[in-house]
Amino acid sequence: QEVATAIGLKNVTFQHERMENVKEKYDFVVSRAVMPLSDLVKLVKKNVKPKGVNALPNGLICLKGGELQHEVAPFKNISTLYNISEFFSEEYFETKKGVFLPL
Repeated sequence: QEVATAIGLKNVTFQHERMENVKEKYDFVVSRAVMPLSDLVKLVKKNVKPKGVNALPNGLICLKGGELQHEVAPFKNISTLYNISEFFSEEYFETKKGVFLPL
C-alpha cells in the first residue's frame, strides 16, 4: 500500500490473503512468489481478467529470488525477467528478479 500511495497509484486493491480464497478478477496479480512459478500460475490464473485495457497484457507480476532458469523454462517464450537491483540498491535485491508473465 505504501508503494502505491508513494507513486500515486489510484486503481489498486490490496489483499493479504491466500490465493485459494480470492474470488475477484484483476488485470494484474502482484505477488511475492514463495512457491514455484508453475504452481503460482495455477493458483492465480483464475483471478486474471481475460481482456486487458493496459499497455501490458493482463497477467502475473511477482518478485522471485534464486536461480530461475528452470522455473521460467515452461514460460520462456512469454515471460520477462527484470533485475530488481537495477531499481533498488539495497543488498537484499541483488539476487531478486521481477517476473512478468502474461496470462
